[in-house]
Amino acid sequence: MGAMTFLLRWSWVLGIALLAPVALPAGGGTCHLPEERRLDRSTPLLSLKSCILHPSPSAISPALRSIQIGTPLSILRTWRSVDGSDWIMVKISSEEFLEMSNKPTRGWIQI
Repeated sequence: MGAMTFLLRWSWVLGIALLAPVALPAGGGTCHLPEERRLDRSTPLLSLKSCILHPSPSAISPALRSIQIGTPLSILRTWRSVDGSDWIMVKISSEEFLEMSNKPTRGWIQI
């Protein structure tokens, strides 16, 4: 019985000795708040899926054009509709100098 108590007591002490340093870093704990990161709206984002450009943030609004995968988009604003769907107003930034056409370059896409 004494050997069993001795073994349990030392295993408990060894367990505490091995696990306690994990919670206590060397040199004392420091409290760092995470750095706040904001979306840089000056750099364009690439569309990850093909989507439809709408004139207003509504699913029943007509389609202005289709946006292909990999098209650079600049986010102008966001909107949450009454039904709970999220929309972003974007500007297509790839065709400003490359292609002079009468296709719309601003509109809303549903995310």
